[in-house]
Amino acid sequence: MASWLYYLCTPFHNIQKKMKLSDFKFNLPAELIAENPSENRDESRLMVINRKTGDIEHKIFKDILGYFDDGDVMITNNTKVFPARLYGTKEKTGAKIEVFLLRELNRDARLWDVLVDPARKIRIGNKLYFGDDDNLVAEVIDNTTSRGRTLRFLFDGTYDEFKKTVESLGETPLPKLIKRAVVPEDKERYQTVYAKREGAVAAPTAGMHFSRELIKRLELKGINFAEITLHAGLGNFRSVDVEDLSKHKMDSEQFMIEQMTADIVNKAKDQRKRICAVGTTTMRALESSVSIYGQLKPYDGWTNKFIYPPFEFSVANTMVSNFHMPQSTLMMMVSAFAGFDLLMKAYKVAVKEKYKFFTYGDAMLII
Repeated sequence: MASWLYYLCTPFHNIQKKMKLSDFKFNLPAELIAENPSENRDESRLMVINRKTGDIEHKIFKDILGYFDDGDVMITNNTKVFPARLYGTKEKTGAKIEVFLLRELNRDARLWDVLVDPARKIRIGNKLYFGDDDNLVAEVIDNTTSRGRTLRFLFDGTYDEFKKTVESLGETPLPKLIKRAVVPEDKERYQTVYAKREGAVAAPTAGMHFSRELIKRLELKGINFAEITLHAGLGNFRSVDVEDLSKHKMDSEQFMIEQMTADIVNKAKDQRKRICAVGTTTMRALESSVSIYGQLKPYDGWTNKFIYPPFEFSVANTMVSNFHMPQSTLMMMVSAFAGFDLLMKAYKVAVKEKYKFFTYGDAMLII
């Protein structure tokens, strides 16, 4: 009798199987990791999976128009990627150093958190030089982690001049899994068409499938667009090193949700419309600012929320996502939304049908 009472009194999500890192392992052939974007943003492949029926459909991305109606809402992340990767040399030795700008700490003092590679060669007090004419100089003022450092850029000009210099010297921060060299086209393609608030070092890739023309067609059909900002960091690519997922710690990311977005989303919720989170970064922001009644709240702060199965979502009832790498936190979040078994089935189909994975890969719509 006691065991029956336990099951009757325990919420369903508390008695589901406890997920482990090894559950999210699958065989992904290297050739399915996209090296380049599709020729046209809205003509990548689109897999549509239905959580109620388990059906899987194969479309192209602009067919997404057929799954939304007047009054539905799409929530996008308007963060903008900046050219975060710099190549320089160390004073005296001339050793080549890669510096990855992570976060601006103090605008006036030109202080930045960075990653350096190779880290072993960099000490406090070292000066680093960037550009053919050494027109940008930085001094290492702190060692924060095994790879991380704090740099002070020594620059006499205005802040706008400093940012222009960094932009001219910086490279589009494509993930290391993309092995080819960065090309000029990446500056535009590793960015959404609606990017506006600079601060990300990783693109919100699900949104990169939307073209301006497709957004216009969706708006003409009556779909409302609402924006959040979450400045995606390198934590999106950090591996999970613990089998027990409850022990994994996500990197904190800054995000903002304005009152206008909360109003649009909450109205759609009240009217039982489709609310689509475009990407995992958008979903993380939404689920990091929800009232006890399931209403979206304005917010300006940070989140390190880690979403993995089982998880009860409060805001979005549909989702656009890319196909993610095995055992990644992004795959875990999507599996929490789609359902673990259905997502693993979909990924198996994706491999069989040669869908492209990762940053420049194809898209999935979960309804």
